[in-house]
Amino acid sequence: MTTFHKTLIATLTLGFAALAAQAQTPATPRVDERQAEQHQRIQQGVASGQLTARETHRLRAEQRAIRHAEAHAKADGVVTAAERRHIQHLQNKASRDIRRQKHDAQVRG
Repeated sequence: MTTFHKTLIATLTLGFAALAAQAQTPATPRVDERQAEQHQRIQQGVASGQLTARETHRLRAEQRAIRHAEAHAKADGVVTAAERRHIQHLQNKASRDIRRQKHDAQVRG
């Protein structure tokens, strides 16, 4: 077998392995939809001046932590019920934090 053929076989094998891994990643549409909604709420708060720079930074950090928890849950190819509850708990807390920060007396100056 020539070097070209070996390289071709190796490339195809890696490509199929990547496709298989991507197909096995569990879907979390509710989590993704809720993340998008929370992102929109934060953006609206920034645009309206309801959120200060510090509040915005903290809320975005909270959203990054949720994305990290979701990625961690998906890492083994299965998102368990306990992992879904944990992510939902983080999202519930983030939602409350967004509401509190948008409706407090602080405004962007």
